[in-house]
Amino acid sequence: MKSQDETLEEWCRSLLQAYELEDVQVDVNAILALAGVAAHSVVRPAAPLTTFIAGYAAGLASAAGRGTDSASMEGALAVARSLAADYDAEAAGTPGE
Repeated sequence: MKSQDETLEEWCRSLLQAYELEDVQVDVNAILALAGVAAHSVVRPAAPLTTFIAGYAAGLASAAGRGTDSASMEGALAVARSLAADYDAEAAGTPGE
């Protein structure tokens, strides 16, 4: 029986192949961490929405030549993490970091 990590990696490869993106490197743990931050800082349904929008933003940045695929992804994830942390801080009535 495959572990959850093995299943996710296999699923990720299948998706990348389906979209003809085999050369794209995806940090599954970073995506899952972002989903966790969004789910706990905003509301649970924010997790898939946040990861989709961050991925879309990364793709647009990369396509526009504003950075490598990796740099675009890292930048998009950082923006989303920061925004989610600020959202949580505002909801709690404390200033963000």
